[in-house]
Amino acid sequence: MARTKEQELAWLRTISGELATIILKQLEETLPWYKEMPPSRRSAVGLVAQAGITSFISWYDNPHDTPWIASDVFGAAPRELLRSVSLQQTLQLIRVVVEVVEERVKGDSDALKESVLLYSREIAFAAADVYARAAEARGLWDARLEALVVDSILTGESDNELQSRIAALGWHGHGEACVLVGTGTPSVDVDQIRRTARHLGADVLIGLQGNRLVLVIGRAETPHGEGEIAGTPEPKLSFMEIAQRLEFAFGDGQLVLGHPVDSLVDASKSARAALAGIAVARAWRDAPRPVFADDLLPERALAGDGMARRTLIERIYEPLQVHSSPELLTTLQCYLDNGRSLEATARELFVHPNTVRYRLKRVSEVIGWDATGAREALILQSALIVGAIASGNQRGR
Repeated sequence: MARTKEQELAWLRTISGELATIILKQLEETLPWYKEMPPSRRSAVGLVAQAGITSFISWYDNPHDTPWIASDVFGAAPRELLRSVSLQQTLQLIRVVVEVVEERVKGDSDALKESVLLYSREIAFAAADVYARAAEARGLWDARLEALVVDSILTGESDNELQSRIAALGWHGHGEACVLVGTGTPSVDVDQIRRTARHLGADVLIGLQGNRLVLVIGRAETPHGEGEIAGTPEPKLSFMEIAQRLEFAFGDGQLVLGHPVDSLVDASKSARAALAGIAVARAWRDAPRPVFADDLLPERALAGDGMARRTLIERIYEPLQVHSSPELLTTLQCYLDNGRSLEATARELFVHPNTVRYRLKRVSEVIGWDATGAREALILQSALIVGAIASGNQRGR
């Protein structure tokens, strides 16, 4: 004799504890990941299964007057369970629960069996909704945290929490880092930037501040053996090469790459140079895109950038001043004052033009800039001017 719905509800409430026990046993036998979980997590999964059975009974009693399934079932789970159990594992858990319940009600009415299938569909959709909401919230939080980290790098107001925030973002970069600054576009494709950076063996932090787009670039760690062909490691791209491949993400206008620094924590130095460079890059008529911030040292120094003046002095003026051959600095000064003419410089110094040529080659070896190039000559001339001014001020004091 067929049972009435009230009798079926009473029977379901009677066997709910038995079903929960069978389900936990079945989970342990069929799902390897469940057996490897710590006891507290297994207990939380058991609470979810028990809540699912109770929620099904309530739903079967009145499908139109039951609270939302997700809050019924997943509200019993601690928040960390979402981080330790994937959506795929959750669906595996639901499948086991449904199979156990189906087996138990196999000889009952078709209406009850149909309700089990319908409820399993609803619970699967509810699980997907829970994970989608969690992923969306996590994405919004990551975006806010990334914006905070980039802002800290730009302002140089890094604190003890910067490293932990960087780690929370899942930063894969290691070693040197640098900052790329340019004009943003109305529709910046952040995902495309990240995909391109990963393809280039780099990781990026992205900051969009008004019409300015900032990329903090670091070389990403690659697993052992990845990126190798026939036992030969794939060569790493320079930061300039990476910046050139990421140029598509920026709008029209200047694009400036700061100098590399030892780690992401020191990226504020590279950011200051890049920001100072972007402010004066238009003064160089044929500036490449992107351009190194250090190639804009003359413009930055004229605009009052103290970092640019210190760089000119420390990297050009002082190395030549303290060099064991003092004629290098004198030769460079005469060469630039005479319009980069070898003959005029030789006449002023009473030496052969080949001697001037040799000394200029030594200058290039000492400081890394070649005085025979027009742009580099401007950089060296600026270094001599700010260096002489600084030396005069020190003697005055």
